[in-house]
Amino acid sequence: MTYLITGGAGFIGSNFIFHMLEAHPEDRIVCVDKLTYAGNLATLEPVLDNPRFRFVRMDICDREAVMALFREEKPEVVVNFAAESHVDRSIENPGVFLETNILGTGVLMDASRAAGVARYHQVSTDEVYGDLPLDRPDLFFTEETPLHTSSPYSSSKAAADLLALSYHRTFGLPVTISRCSNNYGPYQFPEKLIPLMISNCLHDRPLPVYGEGLNVRDWLYVEDHCIAIDRILQDGRVGQVYNVGGHNEMRNIDIVRLICRELGKPVSLITYVTDRKGHDMRYAIDPAKIHAELGWLPQTRFADGIVATIHWYLEHRDWWESILSGAYRETNEALSVRV
Repeated sequence: MTYLITGGAGFIGSNFIFHMLEAHPEDRIVCVDKLTYAGNLATLEPVLDNPRFRFVRMDICDREAVMALFREEKPEVVVNFAAESHVDRSIENPGVFLETNILGTGVLMDASRAAGVARYHQVSTDEVYGDLPLDRPDLFFTEETPLHTSSPYSSSKAAADLLALSYHRTFGLPVTISRCSNNYGPYQFPEKLIPLMISNCLHDRPLPVYGEGLNVRDWLYVEDHCIAIDRILQDGRVGQVYNVGGHNEMRNIDIVRLICRELGKPVSLITYVTDRKGHDMRYAIDPAKIHAELGWLPQTRFADGIVATIHWYLEHRDWWESILSGAYRETNEALSVRV
């Protein structure tokens, strides 16, 4: 079987590719990535020469190129990770998010229809549900929670979800959607909370925390997320949404203090900065549906996953320091020529 994975040079997409190549040795992966600022082809270097893997540098908004690739490769399964995903950037420039996250999704689904794929999977986010109050720890997002977005990013992802469900109802496209909580783990771009705090700590730089750092997130180890998507592809019901959560709720400030403690750095590095506009207070997912239907539950406790993640960044300084210096862009160009 041929899987077409978009956004595969990014954080979750690359981890999913590693998982699928190992878990399904009989299958083939075609990875599509535009290599925007968050795409790092060096992440995929270990598999670039794998005969079951092909990398194609392409913008999913390029309809003609996407259609041609689908005709050439004839994928049976499409998994769309490709997305602009940083909330702060969506506030600064919403248009880019609308183009990639909505229009690009439409192009992929049109190509999937034409190719007659067996499954189109849309990777979404719990941010489409808005947020929950801090004083109601009994409340969780379910698949029936109304969409109530707070940022241009989450709005673009909600729009893509609705578009995907409409393609299922109108055209019969075999769609599934997963909405995950905050991921963490290896290869995460260092603009996100955990890798940013790790890299700043290691350089003894200020650790910027929005507001008072009281915002709560449900943290999901990326490998657990990859296993969940694999389960959905194998046995999930078409036309369905599956929430994927880690059952690991943590306040941002507590995570930053934990990282300081693990790295032996003083909490005096923490600097409180002006809060983000429209900042959601709490995310919490109820994964009961995917557990009941597909038997999936997260296997990684946050206490274990965060330590493993910190150690990974300590052992792979070349990877993230090349991003901070900008050198990874040259690597992207060199590796793009190679493939």
